[in-house]
Amino acid sequence: MNWRQALSASVVSLALGIPQAGAVPVAFTALAGALVGGSPAGTQIYKADLSSIGVASILSITITDNSSGLGGAPGQFSGFDLDAIKLSTTNCADNACADAAAGLGVFDFLGGVSFTPGTQRPPVDPKLFGTGPTGATVDNAVATLALFDANSTTAIPGAFGFISMGDDGILSFNLTAPVSTSGLFLYIGEVGDNGEVAASSIEVRETRVPEPGSLGLAALALLGAAALRRRRS
Repeated sequence: MNWRQALSASVVSLALGIPQAGAVPVAFTALAGALVGGSPAGTQIYKADLSSIGVASILSITITDNSSGLGGAPGQFSGFDLDAIKLSTTNCADNACADAAAGLGVFDFLGGVSFTPGTQRPPVDPKLFGTGPTGATVDNAVATLALFDANSTTAIPGAFGFISMGDDGILSFNLTAPVSTSGLFLYIGEVGDNGEVAASSIEVRETRVPEPGSLGLAALALLGAAALRRRRS
């Protein structure tokens, strides 16, 4: 395989959501204490110590649901239900501490989020809960990913403050600036406390995650160039 073929394969893999080199998997532990959130409060917070992952700084975080339909609810509530995500230098042992801990202002929940929706379990709704009009973006007015405030219910009206990713959905956050991992902790809130965080793949990177649209265009351009070269030869 020459360098052009390798580059083409890499871009196509990224466009299809295939994990790339440089991603560092993160291990989480469930915090103690009463669940937090809105009304009803059903969010379990998990903590990862990023100071031990072997990289000096991070610039993106990716969550991939791979719970194989074991948790959550059908339809628009399928997959991992994310209440909030937080980076903090406060080392917490319980949910209440993590909820109240000051988070670093490095998330852009409007322009710095890439979402590839997963599949829904029947009966299928038009889109996953907490997503934008097309179902392929995050509606942060509903998801409120900066706050552990989810109403832990599938009732409509009633559900609020989280996003359902769907089975095998992928949610990536590009940070506004690199963050040192020294003394840094990552907190993830799981709505419903049904073990989906433990069944999901959560990775951090030292680089940004490319936008899905730009990946698709790059992949098409490379494949088109390869096809043109074949015709000329």
